[in-house]
Amino acid sequence: MTSASFSNSKYAIVGGGLMGRLLALALARGGAQVDLFDKGGPDGAHAAARIAAAMLAPLAESAITEDSVVCMGLHSLPRWKEIIASLTKPVYFQQDGTLILWHRQDASDAERFAAHLEKNCRSNSDLSAPLRLNNEALRELEPGVADRFNQGLYLPHEGQLDNRQLLDALVDELAVLQVQCHWHTEIDPQELRKQTAYRAVIDCRGTGAKASWSSSETPNNLRGVRGEVVRLYAPEVKLRRPTRLIHPRYPIYIAPKENDIYVVGATEIESDDLSEMSVRSAMELLSAVYTVHSGFAEARILEMATQCRPTLKNNLPEIRTIKDKGLVDLIMINGLYRHGFMISPAVLDCALQVLEQGSSKTALELGLSITHDNNRIEAVCA
Repeated sequence: MTSASFSNSKYAIVGGGLMGRLLALALARGGAQVDLFDKGGPDGAHAAARIAAAMLAPLAESAITEDSVVCMGLHSLPRWKEIIASLTKPVYFQQDGTLILWHRQDASDAERFAAHLEKNCRSNSDLSAPLRLNNEALRELEPGVADRFNQGLYLPHEGQLDNRQLLDALVDELAVLQVQCHWHTEIDPQELRKQTAYRAVIDCRGTGAKASWSSSETPNNLRGVRGEVVRLYAPEVKLRRPTRLIHPRYPIYIAPKENDIYVVGATEIESDDLSEMSVRSAMELLSAVYTVHSGFAEARILEMATQCRPTLKNNLPEIRTIKDKGLVDLIMINGLYRHGFMISPAVLDCALQVLEQGSSKTALELGLSITHDNNRIEAVCA
């Protein structure tokens, strides 16, 4: 995660969410001077990364996303272990797999889901095949749900982390590395490009970079996709791992964190609306989670939160590099969509290679698109 080639160089990063913090950490550890700018504060209250379950589930996501995203997720799982182990402040990380459940009326949907995952495993040998569980196996794996479900699907090796602990730990690490963090400072990356002291300016603003990703051909290339999440305190529920419920309208997930905290979500609405959660969404999320475990009936609602995930037209991430005569190079990173935590270490590694070498072999291997001055380099997941 470090490189001597960054020594004696200075970088500006605009956007202090997950991607901005990871890049600032890597560059600073590589010997660079880093200025980090963000319109919000160190708590990340305005970042999509704060309102997330932070599940690291490439096989589960393979049912609804492209092969390249799955490849990035597989690359990122071991990288997360390295990143978290390198931090001074502890961050909750778990890799005990994902449990998939369904009610009897949704059995046909569950069968299609399982068949899709099995097909994906046959075409990608790096994925671990899902295990079909009868009630006895389910009781041994997750006893808290065995009285309500007769069968399930177990996806081994998948993981999760605590997103808020991570954001806090990254801020602490940046302070130790003497990264200059300019919180509550909204600034245009184009203005920073005029400062020749920087080797490059890196734009990680997420949905805040909409204007920069628009053109006459693709005026709405970058959009927000609204997600709604409930955080619960449920000491009577003792789920051991992230659990997904196959649902007729949208997949429900329950991610257990430390100290009996559960993150439940998430809706997926094509909207930039950041207003409070709707009654419909709250009722559907809470009623669905109660059907998984009766202990949720006495849970306390800690938070109902909404956020918009930055999403490009093809729902895939992209790195753009722009060179203009007389201006510092601009690197734009965006479009991590609903997979921010699952794929960000892969995007980080590719971005570091671009900064160091001007191109990225890893991006070609993983299928991450990189555009140089509007010339796209096609990448295919190997």
